[in-house]
Amino acid sequence: MKLRVVELLLVSTLPAMVLAAEGLPDLSLVLATIFAGTLAAGSANAFNMVIESDLDKLMARTAKRPVVTGQISKKNASIFATLIGLLSLVLFWIFTTALATFLALIAIVFYVVVYTMALKQRTAQNIVWGGAAGCMPVLIGWAAVTNSLSLTAWAFFLVIFFWTPPHFWALAIKYKDDYAAAGTPMLPVVATKARVLKEMWFYTILMIASSIWLILAAALPTWSLAITVVLGLVFAVQLVGLKESSAEYAKVAGKIFQWSITYLSLLSILLVAAQLLS
Repeated sequence: MKLRVVELLLVSTLPAMVLAAEGLPDLSLVLATIFAGTLAAGSANAFNMVIESDLDKLMARTAKRPVVTGQISKKNASIFATLIGLLSLVLFWIFTTALATFLALIAIVFYVVVYTMALKQRTAQNIVWGGAAGCMPVLIGWAAVTNSLSLTAWAFFLVIFFWTPPHFWALAIKYKDDYAAAGTPMLPVVATKARVLKEMWFYTILMIASSIWLILAAALPTWSLAITVVLGLVFAVQLVGLKESSAEYAKVAGKIFQWSITYLSLLSILLVAAQLLS
């Protein structure tokens, strides 16, 4: 299920629910949404492991995954992925809303079919468009509360959408040789360092702009806007250290990856605090 990845996806679910409710949502709704969301993301990740098992064995980072080692067969992994995926949709339907259920289904199908099967091995922009699946928890959390989507929800979606490329490309720089061995055309594998850095800057600037729009759309306090800008600037400062000629290029990329996780976590905490204190 790649639960460490799922944990990162769910970081944005709770603040989306708090913003949608304009306060603390019902605890039972939160628990149901988080649990069902975990199953949905876990289902997509399990299908991903089945589909990519032949590629995973070529990469040191993924060579010990259970389907690769034979600890779990492809058949059993597929059955598991199907069952928890269906269970997640049933839970969404019973405990949340029809729209949240539909969005969860879209997220699973998009990640498995569009990203894993159609885009990942075919284009260097795979994570840009495929990363939209990772933005879905924001919309699902919002829809679970309101059974609708607002401009604020879409602003939050865009923050995650633009955050994903620099976050993932930083990881891909660190594991460039792995992706090359698997023949996966991640941008750092097929493009120059200059182009990779240029695109990371492009999406980081859009991420900062979207975060400002999010604060304004949600009508959160001015102090939260200031902190949001500071967080974005700290993110940008990390990119300044990613110099093409640096002997520690991969090490700096690893730090950017770690900071990107911290950034998303701090932004989520800020959104909850700002909404509850406004």
